[in-house]
Amino acid sequence: MEEVLMNRSKVDELLCEALETERGGVRIYETALSCVQNADLRKEWEKFLAESRRHEQILKDICTEFGVNAEQETSGRKIVRSLAETLVKMMQMALSSGVKGQAEIVAAEAVTTAELKDHMNWELIGEVAKKMEGHDAAILKKAYEEVEDQEDRHFYHSRGWARELWAASLGVPAVIPPPEEKMNVKSGIGAATAQGSRKLM
Repeated sequence: MEEVLMNRSKVDELLCEALETERGGVRIYETALSCVQNADLRKEWEKFLAESRRHEQILKDICTEFGVNAEQETSGRKIVRSLAETLVKMMQMALSSGVKGQAEIVAAEAVTTAELKDHMNWELIGEVAKKMEGHDAAILKKAYEEVEDQEDRHFYHSRGWARELWAASLGVPAVIPPPEEKMNVKSGIGAATAQGSRKLM
């Protein structure tokens, strides 16, 4: 099997996009908290906001260590920023609609959409860390180990909240807080198990 050489410029692009994703995530969580009604969800998102701020700092530190300009503009970064701005606008529109509960559902969907990209970024950072060697590899591995479980929770728990809030609004049986929350899900397998357990709850 032919060895694949790592594209270092694309690694730098990934780090810039990941940093922009975390920055957008902070704005998204701040807006989402103005939409939330459920006390458990508020507590969860306040925690996720604090963790997202920490992840942003981690990525800034990685950029410094790697000699990457953390503020350099790229086409991918512009796209990531545009997504965050769109998600914030969606929540603001839902808030201004005055429809009871709509803003909270839209916020849960916005958070889930943002966390999908964030989750993938960190998965890729983990893969890059495996391929690298030496000091750079150690920096990425340490960051990945700190962030991985948190990113898993952000994505899977928010997706569970979005599903259950929608179910409740439809008048069908809902589990609130969602099973992902009760089972402290941190993996795709765990999320599938939690979703399958809904009927028992």
